[in-house]
Amino acid sequence: MNCDILLGLQWGDEGKGKVVDVMTPRYDVIARFQGGPNAGHSLEFNGIKHVLHIIPSGIFHPDKMNIIGNGVVIDPTIFEEEINALVKMGLEPVSNLMISKKAHLILPTHKLLDAAQEAQKGKNKIGSTLKGIGPTYTDKTARHGLRVIDTLSADFTTKYNELCNLHKKMLKMYNFDYAEVLPKMELNFFEALNCLKRFKFIDNEYEISEYLNNGKSVLAEGAQGTLLDLEFGSYPFVTSSNTIAAGAFSGLGLAPSRVGKVIGIVKAYCTRVGSGPFPTELFDATGETLRKQGNEFGATTGRPRRCGWLDLVALKYAIMVNGVTEIALTKADVMSNFETINICTAYKVNGRLVTRFPSESDVQIEPVFTPFKGWQQDISKAKTYDELPPEFKMYIQFIEKETDTKISIVSVGPDREATIFR
Repeated sequence: MNCDILLGLQWGDEGKGKVVDVMTPRYDVIARFQGGPNAGHSLEFNGIKHVLHIIPSGIFHPDKMNIIGNGVVIDPTIFEEEINALVKMGLEPVSNLMISKKAHLILPTHKLLDAAQEAQKGKNKIGSTLKGIGPTYTDKTARHGLRVIDTLSADFTTKYNELCNLHKKMLKMYNFDYAEVLPKMELNFFEALNCLKRFKFIDNEYEISEYLNNGKSVLAEGAQGTLLDLEFGSYPFVTSSNTIAAGAFSGLGLAPSRVGKVIGIVKAYCTRVGSGPFPTELFDATGETLRKQGNEFGATTGRPRRCGWLDLVALKYAIMVNGVTEIALTKADVMSNFETINICTAYKVNGRLVTRFPSESDVQIEPVFTPFKGWQQDISKAKTYDELPPEFKMYIQFIEKETDTKISIVSVGPDREATIFR
């Protein structure tokens, strides 16, 4: 049995949470492979919206196992909040959620460092979620981070204090006053560790290998999006982990030979939170309409998202670096009222037509658009592909032809029921 990978192909917020939730019945195990509470995976069913930050999106299916992989960074305080919310719903996540021993912990001082470093950048801010993600991954690569397994050590408090003292020296360098807020944050942190320790700690590389060897199906769930990848995103306006398919190999201990399908999630238009290049961004009433109709506000930060037309140059790039085998297209219902819809098919850079996604983050890009007639009707009630308007089918067919990738799932609304499998 092989492991399928599901990830975002844009700048995040593509609707991964909903698609994972809808696809979970087809799998035995859902395993999150990178990121942390900077992610916000939104799911909706029974008229109620749910947002997950650290916990895999298959958790609402009690008969499915969920794994937080070694590539994830965990804030125990936010983790406890998520667990408490699930318990209030009548779920028992301790029975179907396991945590990698090797996952790194986000300390209170990591969050303070995040805020201090972002403030220091001034007008060059990258738009951090201020959740401590970057400083935690920095400590991981510097080889003095704390891992989940360390919480079981008799000298955990000593290790914690050593790392915190290092962070405090750095905070003083930034002239960042932490004396008032840190004690309360630390109190919450140590209390939340008791919640974390209720769960089974595992070597996820062994567990996933055994699941696959025993014929169990596994879905690897990514966070953020391809264009925020540390290596291949629009650097430096990226996240601190590998959001591409390769991140599943290092973030779960998954062997490349065990990969089956790579499912890429694509919003029918584009959004971005924070700073960084966004070639198709709309600064007019159309962009504002997309934001309002799509409720484009960050699930983690609440910040309004920047909105623009679908970018095929960026999408083809994302499909290439991930080896995407099929696409799930989301939020097309948001564009139901537009007379004309544009798709970016090329860039003009210094007057020259290009079809490659640039490595430079400061290059001036003029998008080249192909216009399409809008479908101008409500598609949210459609249950089959045949029920979709011909204009929308043309939109789908154009994307498939240009990317040479099949769109196998079409989401026409936020609820798990508003999903068409092709």
